[in-house]
Amino acid sequence: MGIYLNPGCRGFQTIRNGVYMDKTGLIDHVNSTINTPLKLTCFSRPRRFGKSFAAKMLCAYYDRSCDAKPLFEGLEISKKDSFDQYLNKYDVIYLDITWFISRSRTKGGNIVIDMQEAVIEELKIAFPECIHEKETYLADALLSVANMYGRQFIIIIDEWDALFREAKDDQPLQKEYVGLLRGLFKGGTATDETIAAAYMTGILPIKKYGTESALTDFREYTMTKPGRLAQYVGFTEPEVQRLCETFQMNFEDVCTWYDGYSFSKVQHVYSPNSVMNAMQEGEILNYWTQTESFESLKNYIGMNFDGLKDAIITMLGGEPVRMKISTFQNDITSFRSSDDILTLLVHLGYLAYDQEERKAHIPNLEVAEVFEAAVSGDEWGMVGKAISESEDLLDATLQRDEDAVAEALEKIHGSVSSVLQYHNEASLSCAITIAYYTAKRFYHIIRELPAGKGFADLAFIPRREVEKPAMIVELKYNKDADSAIRQIHENRYEGELRDYFGNLLLVGINYDKNVKGKDAKRHSCVIEQV
Repeated sequence: MGIYLNPGCRGFQTIRNGVYMDKTGLIDHVNSTINTPLKLTCFSRPRRFGKSFAAKMLCAYYDRSCDAKPLFEGLEISKKDSFDQYLNKYDVIYLDITWFISRSRTKGGNIVIDMQEAVIEELKIAFPECIHEKETYLADALLSVANMYGRQFIIIIDEWDALFREAKDDQPLQKEYVGLLRGLFKGGTATDETIAAAYMTGILPIKKYGTESALTDFREYTMTKPGRLAQYVGFTEPEVQRLCETFQMNFEDVCTWYDGYSFSKVQHVYSPNSVMNAMQEGEILNYWTQTESFESLKNYIGMNFDGLKDAIITMLGGEPVRMKISTFQNDITSFRSSDDILTLLVHLGYLAYDQEERKAHIPNLEVAEVFEAAVSGDEWGMVGKAISESEDLLDATLQRDEDAVAEALEKIHGSVSSVLQYHNEASLSCAITIAYYTAKRFYHIIRELPAGKGFADLAFIPRREVEKPAMIVELKYNKDADSAIRQIHENRYEGELRDYFGNLLLVGINYDKNVKGKDAKRHSCVIEQV
């Protein structure tokens, strides 16, 4: 066993020693591609979504230097026809690009050169008689082994795109790196003789140059198009339900905090790192912020592209936004529009993407808190201020301070509508959701569909073990707050709370656009306890 050549089962053994969710079905997919035109797979996902776990699992399965059968017994792959056919049958080359970047920076070297030298040194030890002493090109070294021994390699590259992210301005180094990958995977007959299959994992899809990709032979699976690998992006709902039963965690709370990603073939996908942390710690917390700073999100959403701020405010208000993913160049420097920024945020996991509707939204409460921190600066003006003060607004509502509630909604409505359309139902609904932004921590918020009798209607149902009253909030237009309360009674919105037993507040808000002078756009509020 080596570090890069046939690294063995150690990584996967460590994973199996902890709480493990069976994702070995991915192996069957890779098996189906071996020595076929589809043998090159690139599967990109955000941080915290199990990329390295999958890479170590594949190493353990294919590595001919170890006996991994006991590690896979009872798992999904062991029940597949391909299990014994490929188990520990190949020489594996494992490349962790983030490790090589750190290694090269420490030594002051060139990552592309250092990486090839490190792997070739191990190849010389394993196959001393067939690799020339002065060999420096990895593709040629692998071809020499294949020609002499007739042995093919499985190449597994973890964080393949790290160089594009961490050396984003070093164009010559990026081109040299792409040249290495092209040599390994676009060598025609030489590649067919050398490579049985390859699996790359990273955050970004394969880099585009103009309208073409530098590695067109790879079959790509991404956060916008996961295809048949959708169930391996994160944890599925049945998997999370089983974990909640095992660890006696409340499934509803876990869903609210960590669900929200969905694809055409899998409707509920959970952030796996956060779910596992919650199970192991026995506590629902924001584990995203422990591994990722909100500063990167802040920098991206603060960029000056037309429509970007509108889109962010709309999503903060609980509505999805339509976006185009086709112009994204799969890097973190070549931005041309707000759609490029939104597409990047999908790949980073800050946004979820609906393939059928072609819309993006903030996926869950955990990520919503990251957005809350990212818009807290002065550049977001009253929107950020309203979110930071939303707990005060909730307190004022619970204390039935009608004047304070009306004043707060007046400010946020005006601020949101300065970006969106003021006299618009979506704007009004967006404003009230932003105004009560942090109420998500205490309530399940149900947005009603418009019925023609009111502009916005939300039900606030307390979360488990939250000692706060439920609320129905209704907005009226050019009438009065009392009529909003009457509409709640008439439409019996309390039916949304049929399983709730406790205090209930009815909150009626009226917006009158016809008020003139200094009090224009004035809101009024009536709060009634049931």
